[in-house]
Amino acid sequence: MTAPKLISGLSAVADRYDVLLSDVWGVIHNGREHFPAACAALARFRAERGPVVLISNSPRPHPPVVEQLDSLGVPRAAWSALVTSGDATRALLAARAPGPAWAIGPERDGALYEGLGLQFAGPGIAAFISCTGPYDDEVETPEDYRERLSAAAGRGVEMICANPDIVVQRGDKLIYCGGAIAQLYASLGGRVSMAGKPHPAIYDLSVAEAERLAGRGVSRERILCIGDGLATDVAGANAQGLDVLFIASGIHGAETVGESGLDAAAVDGLLARGGHSAAFVAADLEW
Repeated sequence: MTAPKLISGLSAVADRYDVLLSDVWGVIHNGREHFPAACAALARFRAERGPVVLISNSPRPHPPVVEQLDSLGVPRAAWSALVTSGDATRALLAARAPGPAWAIGPERDGALYEGLGLQFAGPGIAAFISCTGPYDDEVETPEDYRERLSAAAGRGVEMICANPDIVVQRGDKLIYCGGAIAQLYASLGGRVSMAGKPHPAIYDLSVAEAERLAGRGVSRERILCIGDGLATDVAGANAQGLDVLFIASGIHGAETVGESGLDAAAVDGLLARGGHSAAFVAADLEW
């Protein structure tokens, strides 16, 4: 497996690509504030090269996520379109309406279900589970759900997970996401279906959106994915045969970035242990 090339900024490779598919949380913001240098890099690529499609494992359809980006100060100039796991998941949910569904997740994710004709019930009688994350991601862990999930798995209930991320960084804290609950459910013998990264559905939507914006077909060799998650961003790009720029300072930053900067050997080892590959690596996204 070839080690990724360490680059100082996106400008080093921008001329090789016509489209960017960029992760959001961990690359352009941390849930509390946006990263100005990353946003500026995306804006420059968009102005000089082509579409920038943000590809997020947010369990909500994209309109509320746009509002979140605005509230965090992410400039609209930094992106051309946004595709979320919620967008891709709605098709899975609609096919299982009216349910009833046991919906695990905070109230803020309610937009995922709007207009789908779903009914809701508790874990004891639900026909399937829809998971967007913990009810309270500030305090809960997947273990808080073990007993209820074990019973549901015993009944053969399928889980639709709208956010495959295991953890994300909120400020300086890592919080559990839907993928962590889905991981536990699978370990208990439960069936899990997902549409977000690293699964194909969200990439199909994102590439189609990029080609619509470009007004033409785009060769996969001319698409660069950017992300900080090995199990989602990097694994997804690898499965799609797309080049990826791994941003090391995100959720894996404690393992790969020290006081002296990026530890290339640590990055190589991290990728190798997971069977992943990246074309390029940078500590942070900048031009």
